[in-house]
Amino acid sequence: MSAVFRFAGPKVLRAGLSILIVVTFTFVVLRASGDPALQILGPSARAPDLEAFRRHWGLDQPLYVQYVRYVLAALHCDFGNSMLAGKPALQLVFERVPLTLALMLPALALTMLIGIPVGAYAAMHRDTWVDRSVMMLTVFGFTVPSFVLGLLLILIFSVTLGLFPSGGADRPESFVLPVLTLGLGGAAIIARFTRSAMIEVLSQLYIVAASAKGVTWRQVVRHHAFPNAIIPVLTLFGLMLGGQVAGAVLVESVFGWPGIGQLLVVSVANRDLAVVQVILLLVALTMTSANLLMDLLYGVFDPRLRGTNSGSQ
Repeated sequence: MSAVFRFAGPKVLRAGLSILIVVTFTFVVLRASGDPALQILGPSARAPDLEAFRRHWGLDQPLYVQYVRYVLAALHCDFGNSMLAGKPALQLVFERVPLTLALMLPALALTMLIGIPVGAYAAMHRDTWVDRSVMMLTVFGFTVPSFVLGLLLILIFSVTLGLFPSGGADRPESFVLPVLTLGLGGAAIIARFTRSAMIEVLSQLYIVAASAKGVTWRQVVRHHAFPNAIIPVLTLFGLMLGGQVAGAVLVESVFGWPGIGQLLVVSVANRDLAVVQVILLLVALTMTSANLLMDLLYGVFDPRLRGTNSGSQ
């Protein structure tokens, strides 16, 4: 048990410190980016109205006082109210979470279901036309911005072929193009990473030894190469999990999807501080938790890491 704490403890502390840094940075930058009173009430608002607005939302206090109040309230799960809607910011964000998850989860599944098999297949056919074709497609996939890919899909499948709607979330078909936009770019990255990991593993001596002992190529790949190649892919998947939340901002804007991303765009434009802070905190929690989980899974799949970590303490 003590070995588990020595392995996991520092990682949990680093995750907590990362979240605190994100919270602090977001808090300071948002308040330095402009006056919410002017943005919401407008430049024609009278000075007494502006002062009353700042006083009501605590914006007339020194920055360190606002920060301490925010952190103490956040520890009690009170993240403030939206300046626009007058409702709790956490409630507004959670109302949008299901629609964003409805895009993210299928997109992540699509990323892995396409990326891992394609990358492994390209590695097993290295330097053939199949490998070169896959690499060419993956370069296109991860270099094209998600909003450009989304517009291309709309042009082809909505405008030209009329197969799917170009926006909204009112029909099952509305999910297809946003999920493809989120998933295909990630699949390209996973495919390239899986290919590199598989090529490196396939060149190891234990793979050669297994083949020399008469083990079939399929068994070598399935039982020796693939399990070892998939470990570094888990780390990349953890990073991409948080990246999907950030990517949803652009994709939801392109497709008019009423999720967290669209809410973030509106909130930033109107300096709705509490809502922006909750969304960015949610993104930070997602990325940090995913990376922490991948670190812990690394220790499960590769016990050498636990021994190295324990010995370094």
